[in-house]
Amino acid sequence: MKENYKSGFVTLIGRPNVGKSTLMNQIIGQKIAITSDKPQTTRNRIQTVYTTEEGQVVFVDTPGINKSKNKLGDYMQSIAKRSIGEVDVVMWLVEPTTFIGAGERVILEQLQKTTAPVILVVNKTDTVKEEEVFKAIDHYRTEYDFAEIVPVSAKKNTNIDELMKCVMKYLPFGPAFYDEDTITDQPERQIVAELIREKALRLMEKEIPHGIAVSIESMKYSKKLVTIEATLICERDSHKGMIIGKNGVMLKKIGSLAREDIEEMLSCKVNLQLWVKVKKDWRDSDFLLKNFGFHKNDLEL
Repeated sequence: MKENYKSGFVTLIGRPNVGKSTLMNQIIGQKIAITSDKPQTTRNRIQTVYTTEEGQVVFVDTPGINKSKNKLGDYMQSIAKRSIGEVDVVMWLVEPTTFIGAGERVILEQLQKTTAPVILVVNKTDTVKEEEVFKAIDHYRTEYDFAEIVPVSAKKNTNIDELMKCVMKYLPFGPAFYDEDTITDQPERQIVAELIREKALRLMEKEIPHGIAVSIESMKYSKKLVTIEATLICERDSHKGMIIGKNGVMLKKIGSLAREDIEEMLSCKVNLQLWVKVKKDWRDSDFLLKNFGFHKNDLEL
């Protein structure tokens, strides 16, 4: 390890759908966090690891900060807000607009409580003209004393190298937390469950996906095949029928798309078997939230 090696924790915060998970996947070079055009895609604090000769960045991708409507929402907001005070650098992702709404105001309030340097990342620069990006930067710089402001396009992989140089600049000196081959602290089962949920989010109508969880019942390994049994949990009987679809068509689509990503991740063939169960109002059940990996202490700010 170099004498001036750097290492530290960086959190990505922002409103839902601003591109946090897309940016993190782009930096890491591999899909770890799921993405969709629907809010609340990311439910857990996902840690990914970016390692170079200069240093190691442990990224903490958090749920989008938004108004919660149930205990699951409370959990997600608790994670997002708590992470701001536990890292070495905060990256706040925003869209290239001069409009600062209620969600952004909530984030600004949270930023006032941290002593960590905050890098404003203006994402989606590929969607507007250059002058609109400059207007957004000028507007946001009046709201907070940012350590850096970096315009990027996570989708197009634009200016990501410059962003990482800025991040490295503010990390403390110290040894790596993980070995150089590590890219995430998430267990395989967790990633598999999230990949399945991602396909449901993308294929289903808006009123259903927020009430979907995925439970991995088993993963059996052989030399050339991994057999995975998983259950999609929904809140209503009517949703179960829609998830399965006529003659099972929708469930087959979810399984087919998920299997492709899982095979790429595991580098082997996958036999994916899916079922659907109804657990009414699971997002407001302490027992079921715990069963799906959400813990009560994370609901307390």
